[in-house]
Amino acid sequence: MRPFVLGAKVSPRGCSRPLQRAITDFAADDPFARVALKLREHYGFEIGESTIQRIALGHARAIFASGRCSPEFPKALGRHTQIVAQTDGGMIPVVEPAADQKDKRKGKTLSWREAKISLAHAKGSRSPVYGGGIEGGVAEAGRRLFDCAVRAGFGADSHVHAVGDGAPWIVGQIEERFGAQGSYLIDFYHVCEYLSAAAKTIAPDAAAGKAWLEAQKDALKTGRVDAVPGALEPHREAPEVSDDQAPVRICRRYLGARKDQLKYREALAEGLPIGSGEIESAHRYVAQKRLKLPGAWWLVEHAEHMLALRINRLNGEWEDYWAALAANPAANLNRPRVSSEADA
Repeated sequence: MRPFVLGAKVSPRGCSRPLQRAITDFAADDPFARVALKLREHYGFEIGESTIQRIALGHARAIFASGRCSPEFPKALGRHTQIVAQTDGGMIPVVEPAADQKDKRKGKTLSWREAKISLAHAKGSRSPVYGGGIEGGVAEAGRRLFDCAVRAGFGADSHVHAVGDGAPWIVGQIEERFGAQGSYLIDFYHVCEYLSAAAKTIAPDAAAGKAWLEAQKDALKTGRVDAVPGALEPHREAPEVSDDQAPVRICRRYLGARKDQLKYREALAEGLPIGSGEIESAHRYVAQKRLKLPGAWWLVEHAEHMLALRINRLNGEWEDYWAALAANPAANLNRPRVSSEADA
């Protein structure tokens, strides 16, 4: 009998639930080695880095596994009539151990994988709902975006205003998930990059080029979309010029294929964003702040779980997770494995 162990509700060589919570909270933001320093600073004791990693990733894995199921298309009226939705991908470093090596430290393959982040919120709201993941491909990214929109208030009478860089997979998912209740707008500043490159050819003089560019911006914002390809057409390069030397032709082709995604006047009139800076910023503070540190390489599943942990906190679900654990009679869900020799 161990009276203290029973009274404190801890397991031998384990950590109490409040300590697990503190460890997981620190590890969601900082490298595991730095968490050990924080524990010593705030609580006056030390815990090994391997224990910290095991506990943090254990809870991250549990949060990932408890993720929401894909919702059905809502039949009830939405809480909001206009939902702003954005999704985009960013690269994170991953490592894959060699399957044929006994020593897992040898034969590693380093590469980069795309983490797709989504967000959605009501028009004018500053409190988005986040989603994200690494594996699962385009379809899974679309499911997460749809889940974000539903949780943000999308309903049978709602409209989704999506903004992005024009990647075909994003456009396809908006059409597939939301149908007639969704529309897609190309990020205005992304379009301006194409126009800016064309302006250097059309008007080499800096002042003239700037004036030409501003005129095209004004045309797009005031609904004169057809005027922009018309301004590009007289300067289009000859067919024999390669694409990498033909910025005017590239710009003309890009805009011509996306005329229905350039409705900036309508978006501005309704107070909707025309830029995707929100999702680009989200990549920095949702994924990259923890997963893209100097010298850090992640197993794909660990990165997936840690991303789920960070999104859990951003979505305000942190308290719910620990409240659910408190109702569980198990004292320690992260007790380390004990060898057969120790059991004997």
